[in-house]
Amino acid sequence: MAVELIPEAARAAVVATALDYFEGWFDGDAERMERALHPALAKRGPTLRTTTREQMVAWTAEGEGRALDPGPGRRIDVTVVDVHGDIASAVVESDVYREYLHLVRTDDGWKIVNALWHST
Repeated sequence: MAVELIPEAARAAVVATALDYFEGWFDGDAERMERALHPALAKRGPTLRTTTREQMVAWTAEGEGRALDPGPGRRIDVTVVDVHGDIASAVVESDVYREYLHLVRTDDGWKIVNALWHST
């Protein structure tokens, strides 16, 4: 199987979406969070309880992520695993979480449609 190179523009756009999601959470920026998430978001952790886009945006606005912000020098590493047409997957590692993201390209840009997370 040949390894396909990910176009840099697609990689950068997926990374920007993941950073809107993580930095939006830690900064309490609901606008960035909403911009990153698809309306059909299904976010799950180890308990498999589903969190919706509406919940994530509301919790971000309430500042829940700020309480977990590691502060100056926070680490958020985004690895784009694959981009194929209008779908992509990425792994995000931070001081607080590891998340596996599935994204879809929409008319409004890349959006996170699935997220599976665990505390680090």
